[in-house]
Amino acid sequence: MQKTSARLLALLSLLQTRRDWPGTVLADRLDISLRTVRRDVDRLRELGYPIAAVKGPDGGYRLSAGTELPPLLFDDEQAVALTIALQIVATNPGNGLAEPAERALNTIRQIMPSRLRHRIDALRVTAVERPVTLPAAPVDGDVLLTISAAVHAREILRFDYGAEVTAQPPRRVEPHHVITWDGRWYLIAWDLDRDDWRTFRADRITPRTPNGPRFTPRVLPGGDAATFVTSTFRGSGDASGNWPCQGTVILDLPAATVALYTREGLVEEIGPYRCRLTLGSWSWPSLAAAIARFDADIEVIGPDELTDAFEHLARRFTRTATGHGIASPTL
Repeated sequence: MQKTSARLLALLSLLQTRRDWPGTVLADRLDISLRTVRRDVDRLRELGYPIAAVKGPDGGYRLSAGTELPPLLFDDEQAVALTIALQIVATNPGNGLAEPAERALNTIRQIMPSRLRHRIDALRVTAVERPVTLPAAPVDGDVLLTISAAVHAREILRFDYGAEVTAQPPRRVEPHHVITWDGRWYLIAWDLDRDDWRTFRADRITPRTPNGPRFTPRVLPGGDAATFVTSTFRGSGDASGNWPCQGTVILDLPAATVALYTREGLVEEIGPYRCRLTLGSWSWPSLAAAIARFDADIEVIGPDELTDAFEHLARRFTRTATGHGIASPTL
C-alpha cells in the first residue's frame, strides 16, 4: 500500500478529474479499502479541501468549491502551461492584472520541485505588443470580474461610460461576451436604450450596483462572438465578418513574397513571378492604397469600384506631386 501522503495526493488528483466519484470506484482505483477511502477523505477535509458526500446507492464524493483556496495539485504539464500563461499576463501591463500575475508566478515557482523549476526557468516568454500611437489603457481587474459575473448570471448591467457625467442615467445593457481585441478588453452587449448591439471598451466602464433583473440572451449576429467582433471592427455592416470592400488584382511579384506581407487575404501563384491577390478593406481607396504598397505593376481583375479607386488615388497623388493643393474627393 502507498504511504499516506502519496495516497492522499493520488486521491486528490482523482477527485479533480470529474464531478462525482463513487466510493467503491475510488477504492478500486487506489487499491485500498472503502474504509481507508473514508479516512483519507476526512484527512483532506482537515487540510481545507471541501469534499462533499454524494448520496446514492453506492455513495460517493465530490470536490466542491470552498470559501478559501486550499493547496492545489498540478501535474507537470499543467504546471508548465500555467506558468507560461502567467508569464504572458505578467508582461502585459495593459490588462491590469500584470502585478497579481507576477506574484502568482513567483508563488508557484517557489513550491515547484527543482527538476520542474529548472525547466520553467529556461522558458522565458515575452509578450510583444504591436506598436500603436495610443497604448491601451489598463483595465481594473475588479471591473473585468464584475462584467464577467453579469455575463455569466445573465443580469442586466448598469454602468457609466467614458466621460459621461455620473448624474446622467447609466447605460443599461444585456451583457453577452467579454473579449480581447488588439490588446484591449471589450464588452459585447445589447443596448436596451438604443435597441441595438454595441461594443464597449472595458477600460471606460464604471459599473453601477446593483445589477438589473435577469434576461434571456439574444442571438448574436453572425452566430458567435468572433464573427460579430470581426464584422464590427471591419465595418462590414452585416454579420458575415467580411470586409465591405473586396477586390482581386494580379501583381508582378512571386506569391511567396506577397504572402510574407499579407496578414489577411488570398494569394495564388499563377507563374514564377506573378500572383493573384484577393484582399479586403473598409473602403475602396484604402483597399487600392493597401495593394499599391507592393512595389510591382498591378492589373485589376475586379470589381470596377477598385479600378475607380486607383484612378481617384492617381489624381490625388498627382496633385500632391505637382503642389496643386487639396481638392474635394470625387469618390
